[in-house]
Amino acid sequence: MASTEDPNKPNSTFDSSSPSEPLLSKPPFFPSFPPPSPIEEATQPLPDESDPSQYLQISYNSGPRPFKDLPFLILFALCVLCTFAFGIFSIFHRNPNYNNLSSYTYEFNSTSCVKDSLFSSTNGFFETHAYYYFLSSSNSGFWKALIWSLVITLIFSTPICFLLLLLLKHYTKQIVYISLPFFIIIPIFFNVYWFVACTVSSSCSDALPLVYRILVLVFVFLVIGVIVWIFVANWHRIELTVMIIGVASDALSKNLGLFVALPLLTFSLVVYYAPIIVFLVFARLNGKIVPKESSSECTCVWKQDSWVPAYYALAILTMLWSLTAMIEAQVYVISGTIAQWYFTKEDSAPKRSIRSSLRNAFGPSFGTVCLSGLLICVVRTVRAAVDSARQEDVPGMVNLILRCCVNALLSAVDFLNKFTINFAAITGKAYCISARMTYELLKRNLLSAVFVETVSSRLLAGIAFVLSAIYAIVVCAILKGAINLGVDSYLVSFLAWMLLIVVLGFFVRVLDNVIDTIYVCYAIDRDRGEVYKQDVHEVYIHLPISRNHRSLIVPRTHDV
Repeated sequence: MASTEDPNKPNSTFDSSSPSEPLLSKPPFFPSFPPPSPIEEATQPLPDESDPSQYLQISYNSGPRPFKDLPFLILFALCVLCTFAFGIFSIFHRNPNYNNLSSYTYEFNSTSCVKDSLFSSTNGFFETHAYYYFLSSSNSGFWKALIWSLVITLIFSTPICFLLLLLLKHYTKQIVYISLPFFIIIPIFFNVYWFVACTVSSSCSDALPLVYRILVLVFVFLVIGVIVWIFVANWHRIELTVMIIGVASDALSKNLGLFVALPLLTFSLVVYYAPIIVFLVFARLNGKIVPKESSSECTCVWKQDSWVPAYYALAILTMLWSLTAMIEAQVYVISGTIAQWYFTKEDSAPKRSIRSSLRNAFGPSFGTVCLSGLLICVVRTVRAAVDSARQEDVPGMVNLILRCCVNALLSAVDFLNKFTINFAAITGKAYCISARMTYELLKRNLLSAVFVETVSSRLLAGIAFVLSAIYAIVVCAILKGAINLGVDSYLVSFLAWMLLIVVLGFFVRVLDNVIDTIYVCYAIDRDRGEVYKQDVHEVYIHLPISRNHRSLIVPRTHDV
């Protein structure tokens, strides 16, 4: 098949028409084959541009993209429209007597519930004053320290993320190897600290006997031992992971606009959730007060309208689907932006890459995003149901086999979906075609997706945990030295730690998606026989072809 050359693309290092070779720990050798005979050429089918098997045409699609997966886009729009329509109806159809249910009494003469106005006003007065009494009796020092700690943590989280990105870009190896001992030191510190503090405190020692404290102490040390074993078992992969994280950090540092677009998308989801939550609150006000006979006594109870439970199910489903769709949209924007950076010449920079990725994510490919989000929503729901059934300890071999099959199926869907949305963001293909082409692309090049998925993610999560734990310790020390909060200082420090680890977790998730996108772009490069980013090839060429294959990091002395 003849391929047209793009003058803006870099020179290929080998002929793109040659068969693809698996990616090994050393540069592959591409032998030359004689041209096919006229008989073979006549028997070969003509190329079809709509056929997803024409993999040599894979590249970033910068032109106009047609709408894909429209049925799922229409289904999602119907869910949102019905949620808002019935929500607005619930506001205007609400029954204001819901809050005065306790003021209604059953009247035997009329066999109905009648409102007692005196009791209602007295009850409302009591509830209002009780609420203000609770607020005034709260510990003002605790709330002030908590609010200030969370605000300062939120302000400091942004420079902490940028500083971490800068360090990972220039000093990746030093940051990783400095953080590795803290993966063990910090859990040991917290384990010993709580044991000693609980032993010294009389209230804690009375509530938790010495035997139970020792059991918890030993259990935590066993978990730490498992972490050490994981480090030892994967030590040969640390060096390659360091190089991969460094390449991804460099790519992310050249697309810092993502740190503006992605939080804005998250904020827009919160704004989108606000009216739905209001609708859910007003939906429970739709009903009437009816008499109910129980134990030979008639009382007044609240009876919801029959459509309210169905609306709750619809609204919750819409919220879950919207959440997973927004997560996939963010992955789409990250992948599209990084792919434009990757498939651009070294001496030039892509223009309006984030804007075009946003336009594609919420435009032609929004149906694909909705389908991917729906699959993730179904997988998470089914997995939660399976985990709930596991906790109930339902006996039976059939139940155990069924659970294993479901878990295997869910893991397969998760793995298939992982790189599908990245591929769809690059090419603009529909979901099913993207899933098929991604699978064939990775299978044809024998790339180790498991390696990229597990090691780098866990290492980045460990670094985020170490930084947030150190920050929590500093906050606790400041609170104990400057403010006399007592035990409440631990709670404030814990909440500050939670907030920082959420922000750093968001940063880690973005960097993980960058790693996955570069991985797919590199696979496309290898499949086409081209080199767009030399530094990426120098790192990713050392990826093992299987999970058990150990790749030695050796200096490269020749071009890719």
